[in-house]
Amino acid sequence: MATTYNNLFLDARARLKKAGVESAQLEAREIICFAADKSREQFYRDMSLYVSAEMERRVEELVQRRLAGEPVAYIIGEWEFYGLPLDISRDVLIPRLDTELLAERGILKAREAGEGARVLDLCAGSGCVGLAVAANAPECRVVLGELSEGALRVCKQNVRRNELNARVTCLSVNALEPPSSTLWDFDAIVCNPPYIPTVDIEALDISVRDYEPRIALDGGPDGLDYYRAIAAKWKPALRLGGVLIFEVGIGQAAAVGDILGENGYEDIKTLTDTQGILRVVEGTVNN
Repeated sequence: MATTYNNLFLDARARLKKAGVESAQLEAREIICFAADKSREQFYRDMSLYVSAEMERRVEELVQRRLAGEPVAYIIGEWEFYGLPLDISRDVLIPRLDTELLAERGILKAREAGEGARVLDLCAGSGCVGLAVAANAPECRVVLGELSEGALRVCKQNVRRNELNARVTCLSVNALEPPSSTLWDFDAIVCNPPYIPTVDIEALDISVRDYEPRIALDGGPDGLDYYRAIAAKWKPALRLGGVLIFEVGIGQAAAVGDILGENGYEDIKTLTDTQGILRVVEGTVNN
């Protein structure tokens, strides 16, 4: 029996929803767009058209991969964050809506600093946060700092993809070590570090545990290793009045705020995400 794009979409959505995929509608659409090499606009335009048997087989293969636990962003090789299209590979975490608050804070600080503003995205992964800052604060220069060679390649691809080469630089950086002499004078450091306690990793959902890079997840015994190291070692990289802005895991905000206070940061703030979860902690260098 002939199948339309709409029927293919409805079937994929129903199967993903039955399997417990929260964003089944979005993911079914993205799978079919990828399989058909269509934009979202083309997909909606062509929903009443019939598909080939080969297309049905292709979509079935992709849906099976998703049902086995592979995240759709890795299946299609891209994802969107803060309105920016991004290349994604298994070398980087998949950008999440939770992290948009971190980007918003970085954008705000960059705009406040005005012309000549400098922002470092530390533990940059795909570069999503730093690129969002650069795209929305046009007077700002951004450095994407990342240790993983694979992630750094993805950063560079995303800088080119979003045509931000003139204002964004990618550098190999170890966040657990003090900054080099070339990394200094920043108005803000934005950082979404590994923060999952080591013992909790095995209990993560299969789509995270078995697919996302462990180096980007494992925050040490209590999940706070990177917060301690960065707060202590990267303070000299900030200008007077500069801000260190962290994304934190659920239940970590108070501990991270204490770490900032112990290292001499002032005006410490915690901010909630759209789900009402304390998601960002920041502190300012005033002396």
